[in-house]
Amino acid sequence: MCVTVYINISPYLHSPLHPTQTHNSPLFPTYINFSPIELERERELELELEREREMAAADKVVEAVIVGNYVEMERTEGKPTDIKAKLSNFFWHGGSVYDAWFSCASNQVAQVLLTLPYSFSQLGMLSGILFQLFYGVLGSWTAYLISVLYVEYRTRKEREKADFRNHVIQWFEVLDGLLGKHWRNVGLAFNCTFLLFGSVIQLIACASNIYYINDNLDKRTWTYIFGACCATTVFIPSFHNYRIWSFLGLVMTTYTAWYLTIASILHGQVEGVKHSGPTKIVLYFTGATNILYTFGGHAVTVEIMHAMWKPQKFKAIYLLATLYVLTLTLPSAAAVYWAFGDMLLNHSNAFSLLPKSPMRDMAVILMLIHQFITFGFACTPLYFVWEKAIGMHDCKSLCKRAAARLPVVVPIWFLAIIFPFFGPINSTVGSLLVSFTVYIIPALAYIFTFRSAAARENAVEQPPKYFGRWAGAYTINVFVVVWVFVVGFGFGGWASMTNFIRQIDTFGLFTKCYQCLPPPQKLPMSPPSPHHLNATAAPPLFHHPGFNNTHSHSL
Repeated sequence: MCVTVYINISPYLHSPLHPTQTHNSPLFPTYINFSPIELERERELELELEREREMAAADKVVEAVIVGNYVEMERTEGKPTDIKAKLSNFFWHGGSVYDAWFSCASNQVAQVLLTLPYSFSQLGMLSGILFQLFYGVLGSWTAYLISVLYVEYRTRKEREKADFRNHVIQWFEVLDGLLGKHWRNVGLAFNCTFLLFGSVIQLIACASNIYYINDNLDKRTWTYIFGACCATTVFIPSFHNYRIWSFLGLVMTTYTAWYLTIASILHGQVEGVKHSGPTKIVLYFTGATNILYTFGGHAVTVEIMHAMWKPQKFKAIYLLATLYVLTLTLPSAAAVYWAFGDMLLNHSNAFSLLPKSPMRDMAVILMLIHQFITFGFACTPLYFVWEKAIGMHDCKSLCKRAAARLPVVVPIWFLAIIFPFFGPINSTVGSLLVSFTVYIIPALAYIFTFRSAAARENAVEQPPKYFGRWAGAYTINVFVVVWVFVVGFGFGGWASMTNFIRQIDTFGLFTKCYQCLPPPQKLPMSPPSPHHLNATAAPPLFHHPGFNNTHSHSL
């Protein structure tokens, strides 16, 4: 039995799945005699084509997830129409590649720019330069690993229909999603502790710098003042809103770096300058861990990536930021060390040796503003963790979130008053916290995430062929883990803790003014002798046995 059916089969005549390709005009309907079996087959064919169209649409969605294009997620409100909204978006709402580059470069070098000459005096010129280059490359590699793990985690979660429109992904959540709760707990502990002390260091640096402009107040009092000022960062919602601040911060750092370079060269070498470093092994590894800390500023990499509209473009951003930072750190540290030599061993802040001038005061003010910005960079991830812990992360009220964030600032304020050791605290944080947070844990997480053949085959981001694919990536990661654990955490931890304890022994906790000039000693009034009536020479400066004593003991 046959059934005559009138159907339009033009959509199928050019399909590779249709058995016949004899019709020459697909624009007109055609009469075809179908048996029931053939009719059923046509229905199945139509369903199969429909499924293919759905799969193609799904593949496009997955592709968008893989490359990390979150434009629709981040811009759901539409484009602004009035000038005020456009200006607000231009200065406030950033997520481009340039925003990420400015954020990485601005966050990577802040107050540490002022302590690198101190590290050069401990390491010597050659070792100082080589360690900067080495740790710059090492830091760029582990930042790349973090970006790969972020994209891998986000791809997997969004395939499971996860929605991150009102949620900021953080590093400990990446570890949790890829490796489980134990990795999450370890990553959370190290990351939060590092960011906590990173914020402490910025606050200490503010007090240390402003003292060289106005010494009417001691450094501890300045710490109280700047602690209150830095607390205003609770009103900055996320890394999207650091667009103008990141740009200004990098401009300020650039000015300061070249001021240090040019001012040191114009000043020339001090009389009898000596460049004896390295002289002691404890000072050598203390200086090395300060440089490890310098290029370990990518503890906020995940938050910066999440703020991007196209995070897949982040892979090379940190490396490019590092290359620019090296153009600031190498000339400034080398020039200051060339001019002042071993005097830097007793002056961890480079500003303390340069003569007071309007240019120096400008550099100090710009660094103060930049340290405020960097405080926000380090503290914002802590704000996110605290919000998630108390259930306020999804709150849309900025004022409520700001009020909820304030308790995070209190311990930072307190720790900056207890340990005001600008310089030595950098090395201690670098060896004990940075070594694990941004070097060892990312390298191990990458190894364990892709340890199975199936995980490597289905990885969203394959290792570059010029690194030797998976074998090369694993080799580099093993080297990173061993080197940083032995040299950074082992020797560096021993040296930096030894130096840190000496600061406590010399100055004590809660010291009022770390490395400040002691007040002049008042001598009792007595009648001048006749042969002193015409004396014009000033009495000798008062000597304080504990002043600037950062290396008085030997090993």
